[in-house]
Amino acid sequence: MDTDRTPGHAGREAARDLHESARREERRVEERKGDQLKKGEERVEERSRSSDGRSVEDKQRD
Repeated sequence: MDTDRTPGHAGREAARDLHESARREERRVEERKGDQLKKGEERVEERSRSSDGRSVEDKQRD
C-alpha cells in the first residue's frame, strides 16, 4: 500500500495503521496454519478454489 499518496496526515496515518493491521493478521493466520500463506497469483487461485472448487480460468469462461 502506498501511504505517501494518501491525502493529508490523518489519511497517511490511517493507511499505515491498516497496512500494519493486515500484516499482523497475516502473521497470526500463518502461525495458526503452521505454514506461510501463498502470495500473488497462487493466493488468488487458492482462495478462488476454496470458495467454490472452480479455478479462476473456469469462472472467467462462464
